[in-house]
Amino acid sequence: MPDPVAPDVLPPWPRQEGIALWRQIAERLRAEIASGTPAPGARLPSEVVLAHRFGVNRHTLRRALEELARAGLIRISQGRGSFVADDVLEYAIGPRTRFSEWVRRHNREPSGRVLRLEEVAAEAQVARGLGIAPGAAVILLERLGLADDRPVSLTAHYFPAGLGPGLMATLRAGAGISEALAAIGIADYRRAVTRVGARMPTPEEAVLLRVPRSRPLLAAENVNVDAAGRVVEFGLARYPTPRVQLVFEP
Repeated sequence: MPDPVAPDVLPPWPRQEGIALWRQIAERLRAEIASGTPAPGARLPSEVVLAHRFGVNRHTLRRALEELARAGLIRISQGRGSFVADDVLEYAIGPRTRFSEWVRRHNREPSGRVLRLEEVAAEAQVARGLGIAPGAAVILLERLGLADDRPVSLTAHYFPAGLGPGLMATLRAGAGISEALAAIGIADYRRAVTRVGARMPTPEEAVLLRVPRSRPLLAAENVNVDAAGRVVEFGLARYPTPRVQLVFEP
């Protein structure tokens, strides 16, 4: 992506006596970021463009950027440039964790894209999570979750194939998970187990979640049960660390 072009007429930038130039530049950029321009996740102009804008050398400009990076306002990616830090959405993990409710709580619009919906044979990890035999038939729903069109989750949901008639058809018709489970008689379900770790993204995950390969993902494994304690879903979720923070509620 080319650098943004420096405008021909730059806004006035009054310098202050007695304050280091790099600190003044950092404060100016800090104020602009706080105003929302540039937006979270956006790439800043290159060091050359910014140095030209402020009339300083690149060493002075770099000190200002390093200050902003230390404050967590930007992230510097070697070879790619500097980016405004993403807004962090706190995902509260409780007994009833629902994607749409989480996103709306942050005044964002939830949406999603189905990547896969098919019947597959349960691998060992999935079989353990669902309490079934390896190789047993399960329904796999893989979704990319978005908040205001920005990827915040990549999830794989596994359901026992015999959980209830019509589950696959309901999901295929576009129903959400809660709605689909309610359609087969499971009016409510809750989170029984959540395990969280971290790992580097695969090339496919990096593209889908729009994160660099050098940034780890939060990887969560969860088990949901119905009112009787029967396992109804096993899930594997991946969250981009620049955008999502998991918070565990009692």
